[in-house]
Amino acid sequence: VPRLLRLFERYQIKASWFIPGHSIETFPRQVQEVVDAGHEIGIHGYLHENPISMTPKQEEDVLERSIALVERISGRHPRGYVAPWWEMSKVTAELLLKNGLRYDHSQAYRDFVPFYARVGDRWTNIDFSKSAADWMHPLEHGHEVDLVEIGANWYMDDLPPMLFMKTVPNSHGFINPRDLEELWRDQFDWMYRELDYAVYPFTIHPDVAGRPQVLLMLERLIEYINGHEGVRWATMEEVAEDFR
Repeated sequence: VPRLLRLFERYQIKASWFIPGHSIETFPRQVQEVVDAGHEIGIHGYLHENPISMTPKQEEDVLERSIALVERISGRHPRGYVAPWWEMSKVTAELLLKNGLRYDHSQAYRDFVPFYARVGDRWTNIDFSKSAADWMHPLEHGHEVDLVEIGANWYMDDLPPMLFMKTVPNSHGFINPRDLEELWRDQFDWMYRELDYAVYPFTIHPDVAGRPQVLLMLERLIEYINGHEGVRWATMEEVAEDFR
């Protein structure tokens, strides 16, 4: 965390930190340093609980506890949320709106352009014990709600390729950061060329991005992005309010 704070200070970047409640209570000094540096603090569960594995009551209890912890350490009501595992339950959006949150970074319908969250999609699961006609139906689209979505994107996340976790599939930890840097640059280049209004929301984690090899990659990437006209750094709260 201190290494990332120094990096952001060097480049005058204010970032959005989505911190589980357990981390807030376990590492209050480090979280306070993030707050004191002027960064945004958002909600990310208490113990990184997957919303689709909880009952609605459990999910609401976790959300309310997490909000209270962010309010206590930051002095303001959080505006944004990231679902652990980027998986929202059927009631997640409803709970976020009920508790005064303004945006979410979990749905992936679009990658570089914000949109409003869609809930209520329905589809038929494949059941090979039945006739094929039973499952051959199109997706039934739900409806939009007043919750801005800043698209989630696994291809803009540092953790799967660069954090080694025992027994977890697709967890490597030994990927050369320069390979990931090229992947992220290519996405930025396409976005910058093709879109007049876009958001480039890459996701980093202190236990990954705080490693020397990744910090150096981030320095190169930030300087590369800064070399393009018309680009500015913003928190996700600022992005969401601008989109509204």
